[in-house]
Amino acid sequence: MSCNGNCGSCCGSCGGCARDLVVTPRELSFLEELGQVAFLPVARKMGDLEPVYLEEGEAEREAYSLLLQCLEKKGLISLDYDKPLGGESEKRYADYPVRGSMSLTERGYNVLETLDYYGIPEEK
Repeated sequence: MSCNGNCGSCCGSCGGCARDLVVTPRELSFLEELGQVAFLPVARKMGDLEPVYLEEGEAEREAYSLLLQCLEKKGLISLDYDKPLGGESEKRYADYPVRGSMSLTERGYNVLETLDYYGIPEEK
């Protein structure tokens, strides 16, 4: 399963086609974590476009793959496979030949700043 434009299959509602941006609690939590550390490792297999994030364990690999695809499609994170982090991540991601890093985009920073300033509106 991959993020297919409307994101209905992975995160419920992308909001990318509308003016409003819909961010799920899990996406927001991940954005906040990424905002604290600046860079996190990401990898993929050669010829495969699905991102792999193993920091939460192998059991969460598929869920995080979908999460990262949606966040990237929304323009909130950047997945840079030409900028590996090295260190411990090299060992953890040894089975994945394409290793890189992810970071917040300018839009991602703006979302976090806006939420920090205005808070999260309650659903009606």
